[in-house]
Amino acid sequence: MLLAIISGKVFLEPGELAHMAVDFASEKQAEDIVLLDLRGLASFADYFVIMSAGSDRQLGALQEDIAEHLEDAGASLHHREGTPQSGWMLLDFSDIIIHLFSAEAREFYRLDQLWDEAPQIVRVL
Repeated sequence: MLLAIISGKVFLEPGELAHMAVDFASEKQAEDIVLLDLRGLASFADYFVIMSAGSDRQLGALQEDIAEHLEDAGASLHHREGTPQSGWMLLDFSDIIIHLFSAEAREFYRLDQLWDEAPQIVRVL
C-alpha cells in the first residue's frame, strides 16, 4: 500500500483509493464495476471507476456510502453531480472520478466504450 503522511494525516495513493472504491462497491452489490487507468490519456483524472446499480435507491445509497468510505480513508470529495432519479451520479475525487449509472443510463452514455483505449485494471461482473 502506497501512502504519504502530511501534517499527521495519512493519504493513500490514487490507485489504492480507486481499488478501495471498487472493493467497497462490490461489497455493496454494485453491478458491472470497471476500473479504467486514464494516466497518459487524460489530464483531468488518473482513474475512472464505472458501475451500475439496480435501482434509484441503490444508486443513491452507493453514492453516499462510497463517498463516506473514501473520505474516511483520507480522500477529498471535490464535486458531486447527478441524482438517483437521473440514472447517473458522479463523485469527483480529483484523481479518481466515480460514475454510478442505472443500467439504462449506462447503455445510453456508453462511457466504457468512449474510453476503450484506457487499460481496464479491474472488471467485476
